[in-house]
Amino acid sequence: MDSVNGSASPDVGKSEELKAQANEAFQAHRFARAIDLYSEAIELNPENAVLYANRAFAHTKLEEYGSAISDATRAIEINPKYVKGYYRRGAAYLAMGKEKEALKDFRQVAKIVPNDPDARRKLKECEKAVNKAKFEAAIALEWQSVMTLDYTTIEVEESYQGPRIEDKITLDFVKKMMEEFKNQKTIHKRYAYQILLQTHEILKATPTLVDITVPPKGHFTICGDIHGQYYDLLNIFSLNGLPSEENPYLFNGDFVDRGSFSVECIFTLFAFKCLYPTGLYLSRGNHESKSMNKIYGFDGEVKTKFNETLSEMFTEVFCCLPLANVINGKIFVVHGGLFSSDGVKLSDIRLINRFREPPEEGLMSEILWSDPHPGVGRIPSKRGVGVAFGADVTARFLQENNLDLVVRSHEVKDEGYEETHDGQLITVFSAPNYCDQMGNKGAFIRLEAPDLKPKFTTFSAVPHPAIRPMQYANNFFSMLA
Repeated sequence: MDSVNGSASPDVGKSEELKAQANEAFQAHRFARAIDLYSEAIELNPENAVLYANRAFAHTKLEEYGSAISDATRAIEINPKYVKGYYRRGAAYLAMGKEKEALKDFRQVAKIVPNDPDARRKLKECEKAVNKAKFEAAIALEWQSVMTLDYTTIEVEESYQGPRIEDKITLDFVKKMMEEFKNQKTIHKRYAYQILLQTHEILKATPTLVDITVPPKGHFTICGDIHGQYYDLLNIFSLNGLPSEENPYLFNGDFVDRGSFSVECIFTLFAFKCLYPTGLYLSRGNHESKSMNKIYGFDGEVKTKFNETLSEMFTEVFCCLPLANVINGKIFVVHGGLFSSDGVKLSDIRLINRFREPPEEGLMSEILWSDPHPGVGRIPSKRGVGVAFGADVTARFLQENNLDLVVRSHEVKDEGYEETHDGQLITVFSAPNYCDQMGNKGAFIRLEAPDLKPKFTTFSAVPHPAIRPMQYANNFFSMLA
């Protein structure tokens, strides 16, 4: 992190001490702690551009891109020639898929340091990203569905040694496929197409808000984000059993991106969905979208392991995923959170047109992106999308819809879960040691009927092959990160 010599002022001297502690916390991947320390340093020395830029970087690590943009902007206001301010803001814009805004910042960097080869290289890469986005927007106008593909016409070579689907997807096939994935092998593209096409048909006929019934003496498991961490997904199944009609699961969005085994995760979940339609439920997360997949790795991973056609198919299937679930009429489960205004009823959610890429605002966007905050009322989201909602907002939503509990995911938690808002809201996150650096535990929730009282199981990350997270991510974004 940046360091500068402070003046003799006691406040400035203390600010520099706090900054040094914050830098240490950042290097230890304790990003929330780093933010707190930078904030204390800023209170003592509010005109230090470096502090804001450093805090912006920490916000970026926590995917709080709205806050990162705000801090980087403040750093630029203090020092209009501070290059790292523009870098930090440009990276945050890029992480949100706002290539045009990012390009403005990288052009400014090149203007300030015209002879810096790194600045010129990043500007060139950003220009490529903008031009690519323009091209993709142009060809999108000529879009045609790829879900009409006939997988039965694809020949499976005799040399193929992997698992085969003879007629329909079976448990034996799924188990063999999982073992192939574990050994870093893959399945034939015919079977990949078949799984996607069957999943598409199932999800297309599924309501936007799914009503789930857990029978008396039955149980149900809710998992949060798994983000392409396949070997941790296998560990969940080892701890809690494979999905089935008798052992049902809900995976609450963000199955892909960041982790570099997203293909293996999504095919495993989709295959179980085909095998047991009411034994495994899936909700859409903010990363089940075309823009996120192009930045954070899933699109590149699919094209590397399969092809462009399969990538397009995933885009269509993701647009069919439900947005929310209600368990036994009492527990509301959604990936992100609640809404920017009161009065939203379950009937309003049922009417959302979900068959599209997520919009930047509105109910669908808030379902995917919003977060709780510990106070009351609503405040701007640190992410720059959705809203941050307080305990009173949660209480009113539950009361107005005759519900008892909100379960959501979307945020890393040190213990894998967190109970907030007077016990009326639970966050569950199932990707331990997220991105191989956060040090967090993963968790899942088990509900036992009839009382459906949440029981938590926490677990640590398990070893995986030496393939780093974001291996297939957008090259420009990886370079900045």
